[in-house]
Amino acid sequence: MADKEVLLTPEGLKKLEAELEELKTVKRREVAQRISASLDFGDISENSEYDDAKNEQAFIEGRILTLEKLLRNARIIDTDEDDDETVVSIGKKITLKDLQTEDVVEYQLVGSAEADPMELKISNESPVGQAILGKTCGTIVEVEVLDGILQYEIVKVAK
Repeated sequence: MADKEVLLTPEGLKKLEAELEELKTVKRREVAQRISASLDFGDISENSEYDDAKNEQAFIEGRILTLEKLLRNARIIDTDEDDDETVVSIGKKITLKDLQTEDVVEYQLVGSAEADPMELKISNESPVGQAILGKTCGTIVEVEVLDGILQYEIVKVAK
């Protein structure tokens, strides 16, 4: 089975590359030093410092493998190549108005690998992302959620 293509903005690519570099150069060294220091405490069968360091090492190595796979399957989305500034696509900033609450929020639509709701970056695979992808300014979209249906108006699309 082929690996899934990972859609990234240029900024998302840089962020993942920086994280990978940090894990490989800094975090690996730090955890190796922790393991070495914990071995000085003696018997490893009852050594919580050793167990913690080994668990952290496993997490770091797993994350490195995940990041390498993401980067290997990455396709960079560049909004500068997109001629139509009125259509919602990955990498663009979209201003949405909630028609029930009148709240207005600006999101950036990104691939799932760099989605971060705390930074107002929503995935193209999320319910809202799927609903707005390919739509234009002024369009009203409906998003089905557990509590019912939410309606948003696409107020603005920008690079």
